Amino acid sequence: MLARAAADVPEGPGWLYEPKWDGFRAIVFRDGEEVYIQSRDLKPLDRYFPELPPVIRDNLPERCVVDGEIVIPGPNGLDFDSLLLRIHPAASRVAMLAAQTPASFIAWDLLAVDDEDLRDRAQQERRELIEARLANCRPPVHLTPATRDADVARDWFERFEGAGLDGVIAKPLEAPYQPGKRAMLKVKHARTADCVVAGFRWHKEGGGMVGSLLLGLYDDEGDLHHVGVASSFTRERRRELAAELEPLREGALDGHPWAAWAGPPESGQRMPGATSRWNRGKDLSWEPLRLERVAEVAYDHLQGDRFRHATSFRRWRPDKPVTGCRYDQLETQAPFELAAIIGADGGWSQARDVVSGG
Repeated sequence: MLARAAADVPEGPGWLYEPKWDGFRAIVFRDGEEVYIQSRDLKPLDRYFPELPPVIRDNLPERCVVDGEIVIPGPNGLDFDSLLLRIHPAASRVAMLAAQTPASFIAWDLLAVDDEDLRDRAQQERRELIEARLANCRPPVHLTPATRDADVARDWFERFEGAGLDGVIAKPLEAPYQPGKRAMLKVKHARTADCVVAGFRWHKEGGGMVGSLLLGLYDDEGDLHHVGVASSFTRERRRELAAELEPLREGALDGHPWAAWAGPPESGQRMPGATSRWNRGKDLSWEPLRLERVAEVAYDHLQGDRFRHATSFRRWRPDKPVTGCRYDQLETQAPFELAAIIGADGGWSQARDVVSGG
């Protein structure tokens, strides 16, 4: 079951609200000693998280199907980069990472138990069942907090971002589980930033269309870091952008801070053409631009020193100097103790007052 975007937390008595976890969506199947963990795109995840099957056997009902999220808690909240490192072909590498940064499983929906398919039951009833069946679960398996109070959900939306959470999910209390349908609402953080447009990539279909704009921000030392892309344009707008940016291509590589992108990154900078196992085989060629354009883009949140997802282009800012496109313009969130949400120090006993709410 999927979610569609909403601008605000919906009001009314017919909603169940949960924090939106920033991890790998996963459905867990357990039948006695057999455990199978499946990704959203139907691929097995077991080999990448070998530490999870034993704790799943210890905490979930003997025969069940549970929907949830795989996350890795870090010292500063959820660590999505550590999740990405797990998708590695070498079992020895995965085993080492599992020992160094073990994953947790956050359960939020019970789809089947024993011999009964629960998907036609109402969300309210499924929540009651999973609370009963996971009442004694222990870390690193957790039951996500939930509330029917919209004010509590808005409080979570503001506070929990400091622990790396993504926003809030709202589920209709009377609705069944609807596979493949966007039957839930997701309320995510949305902000804007002014970024240097330092280059672009051509669209994969050719035709003289821009595929994405390459965005940069300056750090305190004056180094320009590649922080992400803006790529959501209509075909007509992609052609317009190609013509609009053409004058900035002349002499752009002379003195460009990313001129050496094909080599190893310097000073920890992320270059727009750097290869890795995530993009091997893709065409990463790019066209540099003179650093004269500032774009205002919308983003949800920062992951490390990059935008977590692709941004949305809002408008050009000819009134803004490129030197003003700095990291210090970005909104920072006060840290929030992750243990207060998932009870990493021994379950929910110390967290109930923080995350309950009806």
